[in-house]
Amino acid sequence: MRKTTIAIALSALPLLLGGCAALGLGDGPGSSAADGNAGEPWIEVAAGAATPSPVPTRGKAAATAEPAVSTPAPDPACTKIWPRTEPVLIPVEVTPGAGSLKVEWPRQYDSDYRVTAVPQELVSGPQPEPEWQAVAPGTGCSVSTTITGLIPGAAYIVWLDAPNTGYDTDGTRHLYSGRSGVVYPN
Repeated sequence: MRKTTIAIALSALPLLLGGCAALGLGDGPGSSAADGNAGEPWIEVAAGAATPSPVPTRGKAAATAEPAVSTPAPDPACTKIWPRTEPVLIPVEVTPGAGSLKVEWPRQYDSDYRVTAVPQELVSGPQPEPEWQAVAPGTGCSVSTTITGLIPGAAYIVWLDAPNTGYDTDGTRHLYSGRSGVVYPN
């Protein structure tokens, strides 16, 4: 049945494409006895000129303005050197304790801070909200706090958030301004 249908469709194809001329009823494509255009082409071609090839144009080199991201100059009275990994991240130093993590970072912009220890254990479903601990700006070269109540031997990453710092060049605020690697309380 399928072969017969295909054969009929293929045999009707010249009739569909050629119209009456395929049956010998017309003078050819685009002409008919009724319109009096016998022998005239049904596509007209106008003479023209070649289009010239495009010529590349070169613009003038101009310096692109760099985003205005600045870090405060270190206090010469502070002797500890903190590594800088990215212009927006504040370096974080974490020291494990008994069920706790001592977190220290350089003071930035006289900002207040908040820290949290994010568990790295896989959790199915919605992730628990981090429990932030508020920290005052401090007056020395560095700021430190201790996060307690942690599970000994469990993996954590410490996030540091400085609400008055850590903005991207387009004005959006980062979720955190510093972070540690994976750490384990004793």
